[in-house]
Amino acid sequence: MDPAAAKAPIAILGAGSWGTALAILVARNGNPALFWGRDAARLARMAHERENAVYLPGVPFPDSLQCRDELTTLTEEVSRFLLAVPSHAFRDTLNAMRSHLRPESLLAWATKGLEPGTGKLLSVVAEEVCGAALATAVISGPTFAREVALEMPTALTVAAREAATAEAIAAWLRNDRVRVYTNTDVAGVQLGGAIKNVMAIAAGISDGLGFGANARAALITRGLAELSRLGVAMGGCQETFMGLTGAGDLILTCTDNMSRNRQVGLALGAGRTLPEILTELGQEAEGVSTARELYQLAGALGVEMPITEQVYRVLYEGLAPEQAVEALLRREARAE
Repeated sequence: MDPAAAKAPIAILGAGSWGTALAILVARNGNPALFWGRDAARLARMAHERENAVYLPGVPFPDSLQCRDELTTLTEEVSRFLLAVPSHAFRDTLNAMRSHLRPESLLAWATKGLEPGTGKLLSVVAEEVCGAALATAVISGPTFAREVALEMPTALTVAAREAATAEAIAAWLRNDRVRVYTNTDVAGVQLGGAIKNVMAIAAGISDGLGFGANARAALITRGLAELSRLGVAMGGCQETFMGLTGAGDLILTCTDNMSRNRQVGLALGAGRTLPEILTELGQEAEGVSTARELYQLAGALGVEMPITEQVYRVLYEGLAPEQAVEALLRREARAE
């Protein structure tokens, strides 16, 4: 008997690199995985080639991974969902699913960002669209999609209001190469995953300007302080920001060139323009939109976030990266 046959299917929504890696992981763990993306033509190619040749070339799909091109039909069939769509598509995807969700449905997301235009946590968006009764969770941690897809050792965190919900969703992902922790700090886990992307742009800018390891270490350390200040102000727990979804994810994205947000910063530091960088990147760099939302949230909450402010000014006000660094260095000295 197929070991996946006795398990309820899991729908993975979002066919970028991270959604693809998660779909492969879920299927490898013995779950029937139903994989959807908004680009039907690309999805058809993936179904035929049995790989995502654009984002994860050379990683074959397990037999239990099926590509599905009709979201409404898929939502009617399944009660377990894992979203890896960009933050700007999160609300629209939920709206398309809402009328077909069941009382017993489980909804998790691995999107790292805030809702563009509102600055809302995605958990708030999910509650607004689907209601507070739906069991939801967020998946985060220091992960690159390709390493997960290649079965390299990885650690993740699943956070949900109810510990039982977090544990149920952790079971979709856990195996002998993927260690999954659980907690109930839904706000903190989401904020760590969102804010670190902005700090990765800052670290990339610094490295793109040739400022070296000392400056990078200082940015990461002070970036963690910013992350913690805003995170606590928005209801997160201080301990969360020192864990996998805070410091861990921050270190990863600020130091490795697989990080799309770091790539954006590197290119900005080298003198390239944001439109050409994003066109060449071809995937979402969530830190770009998150910088705007964080800048506005920090102002509204009275939280000091100088690195975020300078990244915002580079991205949205045309400030030269060199001037942004100078502005940080000119700040009044104080006790740490």
